[in-house]
Amino acid sequence: MTIEPSAPEAAVLPPEFFNDPGENRHADLAALRAQCPVHKINHPPGAEAYIVVDYATVSAAFSDPRLSKRTDNAPEWFRALLADSSPVLTKNMLVADPPEHTRLRKLVAKAFTPRRMELLRPRVQEITDELIDALPATGPVNLVSEFAFALPMRVICEFLGVPLADRPRLHEWGTLLSGAPYPDEETNLRLKWASEQIESYLKEQIAARRTEPGEDLVSALVRAADEDDVFSDDELVSTLVLLIIAGHKTTANLIGNGTEALLRHPDQLELLRTRPELAPTAIEEFLRFEAPVFRGTLRVAAEDMQIAGVDIPKEAFVHLMMTSANRDPEQFEDPDRLDISRSPNRHLSFGHGAHFCAGAPLSRVEGQIAFTTLLRRLPGLRLAEPPKWLYDNSTSRGLSELLVSYDEKLPR
Repeated sequence: MTIEPSAPEAAVLPPEFFNDPGENRHADLAALRAQCPVHKINHPPGAEAYIVVDYATVSAAFSDPRLSKRTDNAPEWFRALLADSSPVLTKNMLVADPPEHTRLRKLVAKAFTPRRMELLRPRVQEITDELIDALPATGPVNLVSEFAFALPMRVICEFLGVPLADRPRLHEWGTLLSGAPYPDEETNLRLKWASEQIESYLKEQIAARRTEPGEDLVSALVRAADEDDVFSDDELVSTLVLLIIAGHKTTANLIGNGTEALLRHPDQLELLRTRPELAPTAIEEFLRFEAPVFRGTLRVAAEDMQIAGVDIPKEAFVHLMMTSANRDPEQFEDPDRLDISRSPNRHLSFGHGAHFCAGAPLSRVEGQIAFTTLLRRLPGLRLAEPPKWLYDNSTSRGLSELLVSYDEKLPR
């Protein structure tokens, strides 16, 4: 779809603006920014909902206490749908406001410190090299399935202490849960099945760690919950589901989206290949340029309010468009240009304020190692076919297929 700059502000954007945006998605968002910071959208279908598209308004909205993360503040039909199809998602820090959010975030905050993530570097490097070792000699290979998804999935599962044989099931369940709830009954039935399966599985894992604790993250969370005696097992399960989903899907999108951007900008690819010390700023630019999560997770108006002069009624959904804010020319010079040395780079891809992504340190470490190792070991890396973008019901934005070839595969 294409948004004309002259379109009336009262027009309601269709659900396809999220789920089938087409190739002009960044131009469409730029046109909306030029009109007004806030626009109505029919998503979830049939609901009162709005998108926020400019950097200043999105940034301020992240910390606006009138915008609630609690499902209790959503419309009754939405609460009922979640309670029936995916109750396992409703008791973690992502759907909580302070002080409940503060309590739940403490459960994982110590596990994801930058210092602890740095200690994981050797193992992340080893997994990265193992995955590249398994690639064909020159391609073609779907880098999304064989590398971008495989790397963070292995890392988060090792971190959690999940057996190798169980990882395909967790990926299937997590992918379904990441889009909850759905607009059709058939998919919501599958969602309910996934919710029940992962809840049962994780409760077994928690019980096993209480009997025989280890050094993995599940054991650490169980110890913290039992020592503080302020976390229920349902909250533990919901938190683990959040870590599984966020711990692999968003980082997979970072790797896939960033690689696709590099391959379309050969000057930046060569710059990163010759100057791998630019990896930290390159990761921030990939996050800004093609955000792995294009809009914020659940936010609803807890009261009648205004945003940028637009009336927002109580219980309305408010979607914060990070992917649009990240290309706002009022904040970023030449925002549609990929510049891996860009600094400063205050993108919003990990959110802002109290809900800033707890897993950001791990994602950054994985990204830095993934890109430097790919470019070092696969000379001549290039697109074999046009990439295929995946548009689903979730807040994430990534590729379903990125077929690449390369001249050779160098040893470690």
